Amino acid sequence: MTLEEKAALCTGASAWTTTPVERLGVPEMIVADGPHGVRRVPDVNSLALGSLPATCFPTASCLASTWDVDLLRKMGEALAEECIALNVDVLLGPGANMKRSPLGGRNFEYYSEDPYLAG
Repeated sequence: MTLEEKAALCTGASAWTTTPVERLGVPEMIVADGPHGVRRVPDVNSLALGSLPATCFPTASCLASTWDVDLLRKMGEALAEECIALNVDVLLGPGANMKRSPLGGRNFEYYSEDPYLAG
């Protein structure tokens, strides 16, 4: 990729789509966020608020406290099915960071401050 193609891919075509790199056959991709589910907006080219109906799963810290790997696997499968149904190519979550400080504003997205549990 050229520097311009890399920059265009990283900055995106809109808030919810990537810029395609036609020369290399890289298509536009739709992204969605939401640490507890697939939050997809109705119009990916608009900055309007709102989202399509989606499943809301428990927070990462609740899920981690179960120590149930099979439950998390099933949740991942459900997220994948929703992404496919909503035409989402990239899901921006769940968070894989660790809670380093109780003041972290996004701690609810992460599994734990315990490296064993979060890993």
